Amino acid sequence: MKNIRNFCIIAHIDHGKSTLADRLLDFTGSVTDREKQDQLLDNMDLERERGITIKSHAIQMEYMHNGEQYILNLIDTPGHVDFSYEVSRSIAACEGALLIVDAAQSIQAQTISNLYLALENDLEIIPVLNKVDLPSANPEEVTDDIVDLLGCDPSEVIHASGKTGFGVENILSAIIERVPAPSGNPDEPLQALIFDSVYNPFRGVETYFRVINGKIRKGQNIKFIATGKTYFADEVGTLKLKQQPKQVINTGDVGYLITGIKEAKEVKVGDTITDAKEPTKNAIEGFENVKPMVFAGIYPVDTEDYEDLRASMEKLQLNDASLVFAPESSAALGFGFRCGFLGMLHLEIIQERLEREFDMTVITTVPNVSYHAFTNKNPDEIIIVNNPTDLPEPSTLNRVEEPYIKATIITKADFVGPVMSLCIEKRGVITNQTYLTPERVELSFDMPLAEIVFDFYDRLKTVSKGYASFDYSPIGMRASKLVRVDILLNAQQVDALSALIHADNAYTIGKKMCEKLKELIPRQQFDIPIQAAIGAKIISRETVKALRKDVTAKCYGGDISRKRKLLEKQKKGKKRMRQVGNVEIPQQAFMAVLKLND
Repeated sequence: MKNIRNFCIIAHIDHGKSTLADRLLDFTGSVTDREKQDQLLDNMDLERERGITIKSHAIQMEYMHNGEQYILNLIDTPGHVDFSYEVSRSIAACEGALLIVDAAQSIQAQTISNLYLALENDLEIIPVLNKVDLPSANPEEVTDDIVDLLGCDPSEVIHASGKTGFGVENILSAIIERVPAPSGNPDEPLQALIFDSVYNPFRGVETYFRVINGKIRKGQNIKFIATGKTYFADEVGTLKLKQQPKQVINTGDVGYLITGIKEAKEVKVGDTITDAKEPTKNAIEGFENVKPMVFAGIYPVDTEDYEDLRASMEKLQLNDASLVFAPESSAALGFGFRCGFLGMLHLEIIQERLEREFDMTVITTVPNVSYHAFTNKNPDEIIIVNNPTDLPEPSTLNRVEEPYIKATIITKADFVGPVMSLCIEKRGVITNQTYLTPERVELSFDMPLAEIVFDFYDRLKTVSKGYASFDYSPIGMRASKLVRVDILLNAQQVDALSALIHADNAYTIGKKMCEKLKELIPRQQFDIPIQAAIGAKIISRETVKALRKDVTAKCYGGDISRKRKLLEKQKKGKKRMRQVGNVEIPQQAFMAVLKLND
């Protein structure tokens, strides 16, 4: 056990985690020349296309140091704020963390929030200054920033380059010397923490775990504490590049387990595995439950695919434990699911993965957040509003509270003005402003979560020319003046397009929505009125004009009354058509509402 080291890599997005992980694998000889490729651990097509890590990946390396063989378990983690739940799970399975900072960009918001996560779990932090070979690198200044942040000695900061492989040997030596070996008792009953799981169509659910106490053997009867079910361990092994079956996984090691479980809901991330005959007395403290920030409805395009969509979502939830969903139905779209996501990028990735991995084409409704409503009849009873249609009638409504967040933005001093005006436009209140260096400023705002759901992140990147980094944490509910804006098409309400909006912005957003829908809804044989309404009051209207058929073409000569008679007949037909007419809403219309400012 003294020769095992479990560590993860944490950093802001694009600071070179995956590339450095490649170099560690090369240096320890964990991959052959044939298997080598860039960002080796990012094995999803989506990750490669976008150049981001979405999933945390575990891999085991072996390394000789001072004549002794060491086993190093590396967990590579995502850097984007939407996937911070993946990071928290990886941290729970480790004793140490490599904190990677880009020598050109210095410390960013996500670097700090991931660092605090690691410090809360008492991990040993090894600071690494990456990309020192870049012409724009500024190693001395960034080293000072790291020393200020961690309070460590400047000699402890390892200079490295993931591209050239410079400094990799020093990193491996630091992991072995500084990261403590796992502490656990091999003689106690088995106790292992599940930190991830994936669905394999041939073998069922594969569970990834870290053994805290005891050991797990092939053929052992094991029990999951949260569900109370027992299983037979068909196969256990370690996670090399390809899975490597073993007879036993000892205390402190990381491995995978296959028990032939077919039902996705039976495996819970954060659960404890123990022996069925001699169970452990205490379950491991799992990591905190995930708190979804953004809610949206996901519906199958064809209602018959509802059950297939449910199965796909359950399999996806195994692989991404931060996805939360519950069934719901809509008048416009039929049966579907109300899903909770950690942010807009998370929502986009889930939609893409459903299409790619499970061939499910889905319709996504306008995302919103979860509100608390209170009625006059019962002012103390909280009504949770996840869907705008759940909001009580305005006449009975006492007040609505919305979730607020504390937003931390780190930006260059040149962009403070534009960033502030963006946050104030989004109803933010500035609470603090600190100059980290003469060039870099940290701004803190209290803002409503609903305002950052749509386009905040993209616009922040635009006004700061891509330099600002953003991180947030929830700070509770506050009363707010919100109204429900409904969209009526052909005088019929489309519940999937309803949105809860602050009263001051309701008119402008209603108007923009109508204008956007006018562009997207195809013309029919009859006029289609598009209206935005608050309660019974219409606040905006646009009309999609009818396609004109020239019914008077065959009338040449003769009296005008002949033409008029034909036009009157056409008018009656259009009126009748409009009463029974159904308006098809294209999928882009649901998504376009999010991009009102484009």
